[in-house]
Order: sequence, then structure tokens, then C-alpha cells
Amino acid sequence: MTAQLITPSSTFNIHKFTVQQYELILEAGVFAESDRLELINGEIRVMSPIGRKHAVCVAKTARAFQIKLGNQAFIWTQNPILLSNYFQPQPDLAILKWRDDFYAEALPTPDDILLIIEVADSTIAYDRDVKSPLYAANGISEMWLFDVNKKVVEGYSQPSASGYKRMQRYEQNETLAMMALPDIVFSWEEIF
Repeated sequence: MTAQLITPSSTFNIHKFTVQQYELILEAGVFAESDRLELINGEIRVMSPIGRKHAVCVAKTARAFQIKLGNQAFIWTQNPILLSNYFQPQPDLAILKWRDDFYAEALPTPDDILLIIEVADSTIAYDRDVKSPLYAANGISEMWLFDVNKKVVEGYSQPSASGYKRMQRYEQNETLAMMALPDIVFSWEEIF
């Protein structure tokens, strides 16, 4: 008798969770409140722990945006956004259109988002190769990816179904401005 190894196809026995199912799982307490999770393509993903360089960059950038933007936009820090029925990520920063209810009625959607910022120390490949194309496919007009180890910002724009069509690198001594609010300029030192 010959033994035969049967390997399942890559889509066999995979359950994709919807945002509604994911929220019910969280409400039921299946995971600890301290667990850092996000829903990516229907899969519940554990997010990397936040290191010191990452935390400082997020805090410094959030403060710079708050000072410069005031009530022109809302700074949504490490909170979920709703992009589709299978995609509820938690970007490090989302710069949102101002709403007086602070998004209490519903999570921000692509129409609310002016800019997504992801900060990476150990997750640069994941943010660039997984999250960035998904942001683009869901119509997020602009994304900045901060590499805290190399001290470089990659600015992505012109979203399409297959990813962003344009990428620009920003390094020390350069300035950055959001496409949605181009008159508000950030110096390198303000955000890094």
C-alpha cells in the first residue's frame, strides 16, 4: 500500500471574516483588550508591538498635524477605519475631514480620509506590500510611509486597483505637504 500526501489548495478551509463578524468577535471578548488586531482581507491579523522609535514618531507627527491643521481636519491616531466589508485596518494616523461628532456615528470610510500615515520600524515590507496596495484599491488618495530606521518617508498617490501609481521619497531637509491641503507644509524636523 502506498501512502499519498494530500495537500489542500491555498483557498481550502479558509474562513474570511466580515467587519460585522470581526466586531462581534471583539465584543464577545475572544481576544484580550490589550491585543493589537486589525482585519485585513477578512483575516484577523496580530499587529506588531509598538517600539519606542515608532511611538515617538507617531506622537511627534500627530502633534505637528494637530498644531498645523487645527480644526481643518481631524487626526485619528491608531484607530480603526472602515474600507470595505473585509478590511478594517488601524493605520498609525489617518487625517480625516472634520466632523463635529468625532466619527461617533460610524467609522471613517475612504470618502472621509485625506491622508493615511503608516509608521514602520519592523513592518516596512508589510506596510508597503500589503497595506499600501489595499489602501490604493479602496480609493485612499494619499499615503505616507515613515521608515523610522532609515529616516525616510515614501509618499504614495494616484491610487488604482493594483496599487499607487506614484511614489516620491522624502529625506532630511525636505518638506512635505498633503495633496488635500497643499498650503500646509511640514518640515522634516517637525515630523521626524
